[in-house]
Amino acid sequence: MEKYVLKCLGCGSQFPDHYTVNCPMEGCNSLIRAYYRSRQLDIKALPGIFRFIDWLPVERPLPVDAGPVTYRSEAFAREFGLNNLYVTFSGYWPERDACIRTGSFKELEALPTVQRFREKGSGVLQVSSAGNTGRAFAQVSALTGIPVIVVVPEASAERIWTTERAEHVCLIAVNGDYTDAIEFGNRICTLPGVAAEGGVKNVARRDGMGTVLLDGALAAGRLPAYYFQAVGSGTGGIAAWEAAERLIGDGRFGTARPELHLSQNIPFIPMVLAWREGRDTILPRDMPDARAAVSAVYSDVLTNRNPPYSVKGGVYDALSATRGMMYAVTNDEARSAERAFVDLEGIDLDPAASVCIASLLQAVEAGGIDPAETVLLNVTGGGYERIREDHTIHAIPPYLRVGASTPLDAVRCEIEGWVKAHA
Repeated sequence: MEKYVLKCLGCGSQFPDHYTVNCPMEGCNSLIRAYYRSRQLDIKALPGIFRFIDWLPVERPLPVDAGPVTYRSEAFAREFGLNNLYVTFSGYWPERDACIRTGSFKELEALPTVQRFREKGSGVLQVSSAGNTGRAFAQVSALTGIPVIVVVPEASAERIWTTERAEHVCLIAVNGDYTDAIEFGNRICTLPGVAAEGGVKNVARRDGMGTVLLDGALAAGRLPAYYFQAVGSGTGGIAAWEAAERLIGDGRFGTARPELHLSQNIPFIPMVLAWREGRDTILPRDMPDARAAVSAVYSDVLTNRNPPYSVKGGVYDALSATRGMMYAVTNDEARSAERAFVDLEGIDLDPAASVCIASLLQAVEAGGIDPAETVLLNVTGGGYERIREDHTIHAIPPYLRVGASTPLDAVRCEIEGWVKAHA
């Protein structure tokens, strides 16, 4: 019997997994979701994220200790009057047993995605990134030897490094922004032997991220009333919603969905503007000068120009189902929240995590949450200073540098040659 089946949230079709990222029925503008045979969460004696393997779309674990770590905040919670604040930290913090050596919760996506591809797919995996995701996939490639093609904006190329030597990573730097990198990556996936990892459509990425909520609920003994995260595509928010549905089905963690409290970084806030106006679509006026906005934010990983907001099962549906909120955070607010967290909790942060923490402080100040209720704060990255103290950093130089409008034919031979050598 299969461990899980895939189901289209649009048409309701069910089908087995062949590294499937789209509904096989034509015309479905919908995400697919994994439905697991195991209805109750059974924690396994496995390292890191794979202790949740029953609710991950893989058959076998990887011997990696990276995973989310949740603790109950004391100093920060006391400072801001929160009685039950739980922090799920997905970065590197040895004193808290947090062992994500690339410093970002994107490893929670990369690990099950690479293993699912190993079990269900074929060829070479391609991923586009603003930096953190690409670094995570490069790290997993370094640990497993599975080849990946990583496409990033030129400005993010320096963020692609590993703590193990990576011999099977093809890094391509695009002279443009995150969306340009996505579009160039899509063109690469038309080449023989190259497979798109799938982004938000990939159930392994979402269920990997969903382990944040699983770990938080285990630590708190219940589903939180509020879940806070900063978002670029919003995939993490969708993942939290899906994980909550599974925990409700488990029956041991409560019956109320956590409210999703998601944030973006001013001046790039298309989902915030759409949600505030009650729209299920993002309009051009929500991004009047997207490229300038992307260049002005504190956290550029939060700047996807084509987020899965309107798709069935996407961000709009997740916010609607959970009676959620969206916040617009300034750079100054993010930096101020970061200073407070570092001073009180004692670990450095990824800028996206700082945006998230600032949104929590906005909610507290505005009276938007009950301070007595359980809050789960998804700190999506940090510990970079400790990583550099404890580990050797291996930079990955770009294999190719291209323009956003570079024709694929101009680099076809180089990419096909790399694929042939590494597949």
